[in-house]
Amino acid sequence: MKSFTIEEINTILGGELVGSTTLKITGPEQLDKAEPHHISFIGSTKYIKYWNNSKASAAIVNENLTVDLEENRALIKVKNADLAMAKLLEVFNPQPPVFDHEIHPTAIIHDSAIIGKGCKIGAGCYIGKDVVLAEGVILYPNVTIMDETTIGSHTIVWSGTVIRERTEIGAYCIFHTNVSIGADGFGYRPSEDGRGLVKIPQIGNVIIGNGVEIGANSCVDRGKFSSTIIGDGCKIDNLVQIAHNCELGRSCIMAGHSGLAGSVTLGDGVIIGGSASIKDHTTIHSGATIGAGSGVMGDVEAGKTMLGYPATESREMLKQWVALRKLAKQ
Repeated sequence: MKSFTIEEINTILGGELVGSTTLKITGPEQLDKAEPHHISFIGSTKYIKYWNNSKASAAIVNENLTVDLEENRALIKVKNADLAMAKLLEVFNPQPPVFDHEIHPTAIIHDSAIIGKGCKIGAGCYIGKDVVLAEGVILYPNVTIMDETTIGSHTIVWSGTVIRERTEIGAYCIFHTNVSIGADGFGYRPSEDGRGLVKIPQIGNVIIGNGVEIGANSCVDRGKFSSTIIGDGCKIDNLVQIAHNCELGRSCIMAGHSGLAGSVTLGDGVIIGGSASIKDHTTIHSGATIGAGSGVMGDVEAGKTMLGYPATESREMLKQWVALRKLAKQ
């Protein structure tokens, strides 16, 4: 078990140590569940009240907060407690699963595939024709990589993920369990006789930039005749749907259960809240935020925050909610 003195932790974080504790810190924990060997964090005033009843011997605290100290307890004051805790979590992060073989004997790898130096391929993986894995790629057991796919260096793909043919993936990406990349887009039209549906072939692909992370059970469908594009640094939560021909700029965030219909365009730094739905052929410009559960029916200007269903500019929507409450009381 890893353990550190409070002084060692402060050296890692580069904060201001206030007070002291003789106890070794064996891990981080939230205030109400912490034991004496834990360190917790206080990022806003609403959590200060929990500190007095917490058993934690130390806490990482935003430097603008005033927090009381008792004997044998310590605070590490930093500019941003959330970011400091993220750095500390890296220190305590357990080692990932061990590979007994760099390439497991049960993995099926096509003769034409190119496997880079230092790649690790788990049991039951399938790697198709003309696939290229750059150096340091890790495929956990039961990953499927279909023909002509390329994956950049040090990308990690967790078990159950299927990456369909012709996908292009950058470096340092992470795909969690059961992600689907490059499945058919959802395209149908009524048949001429009106008695059925005609499937529209989806012959494009998916292009994913560098440093992209996609959560468990999320889907990115391939384009109808060009590419679905996920820009560098995008972070996609679990259970997210990105439909055919969508284009995401850099560093977009999509929270769980949100979804983009076909041909949606997101600028850089767009944030989509949980369970939000975006209509097809809509553009959300850079820096915009879509609140949780909102339904976007048209284009959104850069930097705007939208709320509600249908989504409306946040200040206007808040006024509507206030008016409805007043009306309900009459």
